[in-house]
Amino acid sequence: MTGPLWTSAEAEAATGGRATMPFDVSGISIDSRDIAQGDLFVALSDVRDGHEFVAAAIRGGAVAALVTHRPDTVADEFPLLIVDDTLKALESMGQTARERITGKVVGVTGSVGKTGVKEMLRVCLSAAGPTHAAVKSFNNHWGVPLTLARIPHGTEFAAIEMGMNHPGEIGPLSRMARPDVAIITTIAPVHMAAFKDLSGIADAKAEIFEGLVPGGTAILNMDNAYFGQLKVKAEAAGANIVAFGSDASADICLEQAHITAGATVVKARMHEAPLVFKLSAPGEHLALNALAALAATEAAGGDLARAALAISNWNPPDGRGSRWTISIGETGIDGSITLIDESYNANPTSVRAALAVLGASEPADHYGRVDEGRRIAFLGDMLELGADEVALHAGLAECPEMAKVDTVHTCGPLMKALHEALPPAQRGTWFKTSRDMADRVGRKLDAGDVAMIKGSLGSDMAVVVDAVRRMGKAVREGT
Repeated sequence: MTGPLWTSAEAEAATGGRATMPFDVSGISIDSRDIAQGDLFVALSDVRDGHEFVAAAIRGGAVAALVTHRPDTVADEFPLLIVDDTLKALESMGQTARERITGKVVGVTGSVGKTGVKEMLRVCLSAAGPTHAAVKSFNNHWGVPLTLARIPHGTEFAAIEMGMNHPGEIGPLSRMARPDVAIITTIAPVHMAAFKDLSGIADAKAEIFEGLVPGGTAILNMDNAYFGQLKVKAEAAGANIVAFGSDASADICLEQAHITAGATVVKARMHEAPLVFKLSAPGEHLALNALAALAATEAAGGDLARAALAISNWNPPDGRGSRWTISIGETGIDGSITLIDESYNANPTSVRAALAVLGASEPADHYGRVDEGRRIAFLGDMLELGADEVALHAGLAECPEMAKVDTVHTCGPLMKALHEALPPAQRGTWFKTSRDMADRVGRKLDAGDVAMIKGSLGSDMAVVVDAVRRMGKAVREGT
């Protein structure tokens, strides 16, 4: 990026606010803990009032702050942009940033796979030109405007992730982002507590079409049961429909996904032309996500051939399938454990996908106390599943992806249903909390094992991941 991201005059014009003195900023942050030198700090109010952290942001390198008033801890000579409402001001900056770029915007939503697809898009679109995407899962009412407001001048492509917990949340985000291309990865039982049924979730995800630019493209999963419902919504918005999936009639058809312990070789057909590429991570669900990303890349005017080559550089984000090798003993002389970190979130669909990846992994024999390496799952509660939550947990015992898993350890009140439903040969230990599991995880693993850890964010399975990493020297694969 050349020149400032925002000048005080540009920020004033976008927000209707008043700058106490001129300033230029090179970035924007809402968290005083991750301020970079040259940032504008936005004092949002959530659990805590962001105005309490302006002084900390200044110490971290912020050169201006977006506020409703000057905090007592901030000197008169520090530049402020004073507005009536900081969130609305951030939204206005996001909308202005969207309007000032001439590049294409790809919006991504869906019950699972949003962040992975967004990161695939970052790789695919970057092969064709300067690309912007959120650094994390910034997909909510403040994350989308923040991501938009951070778009540098000269951006040719942007990938914007949009999430929701309730109906009516994606529509405003889409109208703000105005995507040229909209992806819905799939519809699955997530956040069911706020919906009557999956059809309601499909309608909520279809709100992404509310902001689609005229003549835009909708990328839809033909394998999903709600494809027809989403297609009707997209067509009503005037979208061009591009279907991906394993169905032979799909515009982008997955013909084969050859899965190994650490990769997926994908054979597909795109508009009747053959397409072959490799992903540096295992999983048929990742192959489908990649097809969605490649279809969106083409629809946005990217370079498909370069994108298909570049996507091999993609790696799953932390907590969403990232793989680690934990070397045991001095220089790894005692072997290693393979860790699949799926700790960020969970629902029945994504758990089954993660179990399939675990099943495709290859343990190593003749290293540890247990002579044969094992595939071991550590599962925490899947949250926000509604009235059927207990049955959905227990039902995982019968899913075909469970067949190649040797042992399943569980934690949390809901996962007790799965613990009780598992056959004795697979039934591991049930723990009351993830911290109890973390305290004992070292006794459940041995050199040669492959461990997969998954649960909803509120189940705090990250503490189990951390405990496994502490068992030896941890190295993230693909870095």
